Order: sequence, then structure tokens, then C-alpha cells
Amino acid sequence: MSVLDKILKPKNDHSNKVEILDVDTYKKAVNNNEVQLVDVRTSREFKGGHIARAVNIDYFKGKAFVDAFEKMDKTKPVYLYCRSGNRSLKAANKLINMGFDKVYDLKGGILKWK
Repeated sequence: MSVLDKILKPKNDHSNKVEILDVDTYKKAVNNNEVQLVDVRTSREFKGGHIARAVNIDYFKGKAFVDAFEKMDKTKPVYLYCRSGNRSLKAANKLINMGFDKVYDLKGGILKWK
């Protein structure tokens, strides 16, 4: 494990509470307007292309990241993705710690979307 992994790894690893979905399952789920779809990449990455109806909440923005999710409905499903699936899994663990009930992650990130 690298130093960076130790720094970015959430204190409580809730990976077992986060459901990682393959692309086909994820696509079917996010076609539902009831989900909260979030791209946790940087704004520059987001502007370079993103999944339709996704909102951008940058994982690396610390307090702004937490504040943005505090405004969201913790009882509704949250679908996260990033470039490769690494950041979004870390973000998912943060959301579980914040009390979100249902958190889903795109396996392989947006790289697998196309």
C-alpha cells in the first residue's frame, strides 16, 4: 500500500456496504430519474465528458465535497463514478460514513462506459 493510499483511504472501510455495478447494470439503473448520479472527478475531467444528468462533486474538494452531499437525500440511491473506479469507491465509503443508505459505484469508472 502506498503512502497516498493510506492518506486517501477512509478511516472505516465500508466496501462491503457499497455495491459495485458492471456497466450494463449501472446504465439501466441511472436511466431512472429517481437516482442521484454523481461524477466525483475534477471539474476539468467533468468538462471533458460525463454521463448525462450527472452532477459534478469533486472528491478532492474536502469540505465542499461533504457540504454538497449533506444537501442530498440520504434515503435515495446515490450512483457514483470517476475515471477508473478508485476515487468513486473512496467517495462511496465517505458517503456510508455520512449515513447514506444505498451507494453504488461504476466498476472501472467512466473508462468502461463507452
